[in-house]
Amino acid sequence: MDYPHDQAPGAPIRSGIPEHGRIPKYYAVKAHVSALIDELGEGGTLPPERELALRYEVSRETVRQALRELLLEGRLARQGRGTVVAGPKLEQPLSLASYTEGVRRQGRTPGRRLIGLERFPCPDALAPEIGTERGEPVWHMERVLLADDDRVGLESTYISVARVPDLEEKFDPDSSFYAYLHDRLGISFGDADERIETVLATPREALLIGTPPALPMLLIHRISRDTGGQPLERVRTLFRGDRFSFTAHLGGRG
Repeated sequence: MDYPHDQAPGAPIRSGIPEHGRIPKYYAVKAHVSALIDELGEGGTLPPERELALRYEVSRETVRQALRELLLEGRLARQGRGTVVAGPKLEQPLSLASYTEGVRRQGRTPGRRLIGLERFPCPDALAPEIGTERGEPVWHMERVLLADDDRVGLESTYISVARVPDLEEKFDPDSSFYAYLHDRLGISFGDADERIETVLATPREALLIGTPPALPMLLIHRISRDTGGQPLERVRTLFRGDRFSFTAHLGGRG
């Protein structure tokens, strides 16, 4: 199928309009507001719902539905009692680079806020993933991910206490865990397996990240190994679906 002359590559074909041309009213409003977003630019303030309803000759509920979708897609953001044009999504590479490196490459300031650090006996299911035995002590570290002080995700890391015995005393939880492993303990990452899925946050997770429970999240499960091929850590990370996209470079078979 050819792109229409005004169709941007990567955008929905025919702007998402079915061939028969009949579209819901809210979607037509969404298309109009999308064009308005492009005109206003990042940080621009959207007119109130009442004004948009009058402009497009629809009900306020129709406008509200269009704005809800644009908010979920990350094109708009709430600011106080108004709605503004959001900035571009953060692009996180699917690689062994840490979250800290990925955010810094985009000119943002990364950070983490510690929620809890605890140790517990390793259960059966976790043991082979982190290279330890059932019942051996395991660290669980939970942190909120920050970008320019905005909460954008939630990360849970599981690793054997035997690999990082002084984690509680010597690690700064606001810093990169990967840098700590490499610089202080001489542990380097060799490879990892990742699985990505879309989920809704639990009420607790939504409260910690500061989002509505209905906001779609991108969930990444990562099992990492060191350069010797030994299991190292298991990480469960939730990223806000409205603030993140993921990138990967795919090479040929050679």
